[in-house]
Amino acid sequence: MKRLIKQVAILGSTGSIGTSTLSIIESYPERFAVAALAAGRNVDSAFSQCVRWRPRVVSMATEELATELAGRLKAAGITGIEIVHGTAGTVHVATLPEVDFVVSAIVGVSGLEATYAAVQAGKPVGLANKECMVAAGEILTRAARGRGVPLLPIDSEHNAIHQCMRGGTKAEVRRIWLTASGGPLRTLPLDEFAQLPVEQALKQPT
Repeated sequence: MKRLIKQVAILGSTGSIGTSTLSIIESYPERFAVAALAAGRNVDSAFSQCVRWRPRVVSMATEELATELAGRLKAAGITGIEIVHGTAGTVHVATLPEVDFVVSAIVGVSGLEATYAAVQAGKPVGLANKECMVAAGEILTRAARGRGVPLLPIDSEHNAIHQCMRGGTKAEVRRIWLTASGGPLRTLPLDEFAQLPVEQALKQPT
């Protein structure tokens, strides 16, 4: 049986997670396609992504940026892409009927409403946005359970935890420690950790 191609929407398509997702899609064209993008404020990257991927819908942060992108696409002779903007535009990207999977990678709580809307629309979500879980984790997980859709962690640390937890049972785990994860210790030589003052370890960025 021929494998169906999954249509992907990316919230935060011009950031590091978004561009990494596009690289994966490019590597597996027989499995994935780009349906919609929320590109924020980066018109140059949004234009390049439109040229390369020809999504059905692209959302920009503001009406002005959406107008600028639409003008550039028209001048380039590229048609058939719906350009929207703002929170409503991002929600539209996340809930497009043909979308099979949503990658939530907008920094901060800006992507919370669209992520919640995707879950409510029955879309599986790959969640790179930790702030959504910090601000509304209980609400999101309750909605996901109610709709029977997965919330899959795709950013580095919580994806590592997810993979470790899948290797055993919850009963085997009492607590989880994340050590030297980014922040001031990411470039510290390994042999200096034994003498590390607590005060330095606690100097995490905000």
